[in-house]
Amino acid sequence: MCTIKIKIAEIAILLAIMTSTFRGKASEQELSSDWKMASMEQVKSSGEEISQVGYRLRGWQTAIVPGTVLTNLLEQGEVPDPFYGMNNEKIKDIYETGRDHYTYWFVNDFNKKAKGEEQVWLHFRGVNYSCDVFLNGQKVNDERHYGMFLRQTYNITKLLATNGNNRLAVIVYPVDPVGNPNGGQGGDGEIARNVSHQYVAGWDWIQPVRDRNTGIWDQVTLETTQLVNLQNPHAITRVSGIRFPGKKQQPAQIQTSAELVNPTNKTVNGKLVAELDGIKVEQAVSLPANSTQLVKLPELLVENPKLWWPNGYGSQNLYKLSMKFLQNDQVADEETITVGIREIQRQWNDRTRSMEILVNGQKVFIKGGNWIISDAMLRFSPERYDAEVRYHRDMNLNLIRIWGGVLAERPEFYEACDKYGLLVIQDFWMSGDCNGRWMDPKKKHDQWIRRQYPDDHHLFIQSAADAVKLIRNHPSLAMWCGGNEIKPPVDILETLRDSVLKKLDGTRWFIEYSNSDSMSYNFLGGNGDGPYGIQPDSIFWQHRTWPFNSEVGSVGVGDAESLLRFLPEENQVIPTEKRGTESVSDPVWTYHKYIGYGNSIAAYGEASNMEDFARKAQLVNYNQYRALIEGFSAHMWDWYTGTIIWKTQNPWTALRGQMYDYFLDPNAGLFGLRTGSKSLQAVCNPATKMISIVNNGFESENDLMLVAKAYDMEGNEQLITQVFVYIGPTTSKKILSVNSALKRMGGEKDGSFLLLQLQNHQQKVVAENFYWFPNAEGNYSGLQSISKSKLEVSAKKTGKNKVVVHLKNPSGAPVAFFNRLAIVDAKSHERVLPVFANDNYNSLVPGSEKTIELECPQSDNTNWEISIEGWNFAKQYFPVQ
Repeated sequence: MCTIKIKIAEIAILLAIMTSTFRGKASEQELSSDWKMASMEQVKSSGEEISQVGYRLRGWQTAIVPGTVLTNLLEQGEVPDPFYGMNNEKIKDIYETGRDHYTYWFVNDFNKKAKGEEQVWLHFRGVNYSCDVFLNGQKVNDERHYGMFLRQTYNITKLLATNGNNRLAVIVYPVDPVGNPNGGQGGDGEIARNVSHQYVAGWDWIQPVRDRNTGIWDQVTLETTQLVNLQNPHAITRVSGIRFPGKKQQPAQIQTSAELVNPTNKTVNGKLVAELDGIKVEQAVSLPANSTQLVKLPELLVENPKLWWPNGYGSQNLYKLSMKFLQNDQVADEETITVGIREIQRQWNDRTRSMEILVNGQKVFIKGGNWIISDAMLRFSPERYDAEVRYHRDMNLNLIRIWGGVLAERPEFYEACDKYGLLVIQDFWMSGDCNGRWMDPKKKHDQWIRRQYPDDHHLFIQSAADAVKLIRNHPSLAMWCGGNEIKPPVDILETLRDSVLKKLDGTRWFIEYSNSDSMSYNFLGGNGDGPYGIQPDSIFWQHRTWPFNSEVGSVGVGDAESLLRFLPEENQVIPTEKRGTESVSDPVWTYHKYIGYGNSIAAYGEASNMEDFARKAQLVNYNQYRALIEGFSAHMWDWYTGTIIWKTQNPWTALRGQMYDYFLDPNAGLFGLRTGSKSLQAVCNPATKMISIVNNGFESENDLMLVAKAYDMEGNEQLITQVFVYIGPTTSKKILSVNSALKRMGGEKDGSFLLLQLQNHQQKVVAENFYWFPNAEGNYSGLQSISKSKLEVSAKKTGKNKVVVHLKNPSGAPVAFFNRLAIVDAKSHERVLPVFANDNYNSLVPGSEKTIELECPQSDNTNWEISIEGWNFAKQYFPVQ
């Protein structure tokens, strides 16, 4: 991804184009170009007529597939960008227009013919919501296809044109009912009568998607095989006992299977072969005519395997597993999947009354983020998935939960999680709001009726089974969940739990709903999750909440450059909050779901304009999320077994709960989490000023030096302590209080700074944490009068798309406080995004130096400068040598 422009439409187009990237096997080709589209209201011809090559597509528009009707209309300039300002209100909603308005034909001309005994298969990985498919004048599907999450596969060998010139025509119908977007969670709730995503009728973090994401939203591919099609290969890895990263391992077992499809009218004999790392197993097979058969192979035994570990605990080793069906020693079909050798278990913690997650026999303290979807309008790409998941890795999180109102996430998302070590909880498509957990006057039907949504239970179960097959091989997939804050209806629940998951997976924990007592016993009352707004930092340390909190979060406004990308000039204002509500004085801020910062901004001095407000908001973001993750981690195994932040990202230009914005620009919350969530870290309770050490690793740390220093606003230093500490594996340990030392440095009058370092026996700093504290009245009075920074900066390029920035704060200077670094285009000074940094929003004490590494792997422009702006350092630009 190149430099992010302020015009949102340009970004939307870029992301849509990027979806054409396809990574499949050699026998597959993606139909991702040369599509045309037209409204059903415009075209009166039949599918048999339209799908003939000779039919003229006069007046049809170029289409992007994968893509929705709305993304295509946006590309063609027929609607304004719904993510900018109040533009979404200018787009007709399907509830008002009727479904025909967003019912569209999609047509693709492609060249393909079968040779000899070849079989050609047409695959749709996702159509929303129902469709009929035509090829060369003939209808392909006997009955209309329904279901957003149910893949389609058709053998089209006999329908292909003998000259190879073919036309595919697909008419796509929206969900039915479309739901009334009346401001409720999921609007009036009727959207949940479909087996589709629910947020498109609106939620408390997004406005309605006007076409409900109607379209061919995922890949369309052609696959060529011989007489047999190998489908849905499956690998289960077994890792017994307690393992340690980087050590010699006892053997691991891998169980493999695949479905073999014989579409012909004769029996086919051959063998199924699986190979991993030079180890082969095989099974002779006889396939009757017109049959599908599940074939299980003998067990693969892998000596001294390289194991897959979650982020922060070890490497994410991956293997390629090849599966082939051989007929007369010739390959009829082949699939290659990626395998991570690991085993995930669970055990109940009687002290916390919540579940503990184990990987390869080791307890893992869960530090997670709730994920909605990469893009609300379904403009996905491997590059964007990689960037978003990498940000979660960089926050030192180890889990992502897929919220139940959206998708079974795409394989490309899971590939990124495999790569970066993020465990995943995959919710199925239920929510307490739409599916009847609570009374809600905005809902059309009462709880008893909503409790039976969706209308077609069989389709839900069929779609769930197909989703399991799609993503079950990924080592990152750790848990299934029946729904968000509610169990599925009894028949769906029992079938999922007792049949589908046992038969098709059998290795992962199934949580009946996201805040289930089986995950985290609710002995506190309420819903078992939250809160969701600004909290005093001390709350996360002092107040005990649910023992495995599936949703807890806070604010997340970006800085001024982030806000300028979607706020019109007249709406670039200070958000003045109204007492007792979440609304603000400006309608665009309200429309983009802003939640307030309370009096936390005023503690740094009243904001003078939007830029000043956003700058001060970053200080709050950093402290909120650092305090959250440190407070939970400091009570690991005693109060908690894990926590999942609501939420870490937004699929549109929202003004709440995010660590980076829709444009992949990080805010300070990301780096607060990164610092507070390090595998080994010294942390400070903001209420008591008690220092603790948190060790998330599997081994003891027996030779650490804790160094604690206090600083006043002039930069004067006081060494508080320098002491060797020892700490066992996966635990936290209190060391000492620094409260009195901070008071001696003028903390009660002006506030003070605290630097914590952990050094190894070579005196190398292995972890650092820097705090700023208010005065006795809770105000940061000293920061408001601190002297200007004397920061010295140099930058040089060290490799392709990489820059190292050296920062130095000379002795005798004040603290160089809260410096934000960015890579910018040398001409326009616009930020280059996404950018990944080993540190940011950093502070330097007098006489210290830091080296910051920045990387922009998706940028094709390297004419860069470095932008730096700090609390006491005016923005400057520095050349990259």
